[in-house]
Amino acid sequence: MANSGFQLLGYFLALGGWIGIISTTVLPQWKQSSYAGDAIIMAVGLYEGLWMSCASQSTGQVQCKIFDSLLSLDVHIQTCRALMVISVLMGFIAIIVSVVGMKCTKVGDNNPSTKSKIAISGGSLFLLSGLCTLVAVSWYATQVSYHFFDPNTPINARYEFGPALFVGWAAAILMMLGGSFLCCSCVNEDSRGQQFYRQSQPSTAREYV
Repeated sequence: MANSGFQLLGYFLALGGWIGIISTTVLPQWKQSSYAGDAIIMAVGLYEGLWMSCASQSTGQVQCKIFDSLLSLDVHIQTCRALMVISVLMGFIAIIVSVVGMKCTKVGDNNPSTKSKIAISGGSLFLLSGLCTLVAVSWYATQVSYHFFDPNTPINARYEFGPALFVGWAAAILMMLGGSFLCCSCVNEDSRGQQFYRQSQPSTAREYV
């Protein structure tokens, strides 16, 4: 029962991380206009994400424009797009695989050893999904920091970290933590099963003698 609870905890942590990754992917607030230093505080706040850029006016009106050309985008934006899409897809596959492999479910093969291997596969996919998100978000944040501290960047054209980056970091941690719980619970269970088999094997041999 302890392993089942551990698996459930890992699964729901990873599920929450996956929802956070989807939110991070679609949110336009990956970076936002900076008002640090001598920057003039404007009535319009600028935001930019992977798919669109938005302008928020002081009246509450928000206007967004989707990026027209893929090839005209910076390399880091194209790469982050690919990593986030891959992360979402791997997370979806991991959710299905983990349901089949968890002890508390009756889906698929009922052999405990087989279910453990399937659960480990699901946990590994969760880990890879979280790693892809972590790389994408951290790379994007590095680019924002680089341009912010670049003396050649005009003060009014500097950006800071947007809320989507923090959501992405939190989602990646949840996803990797959940995947680790799934993998660790199954590895411990397999180790106990092998130890029990080794201990019971001599007595079985004596019975045949």
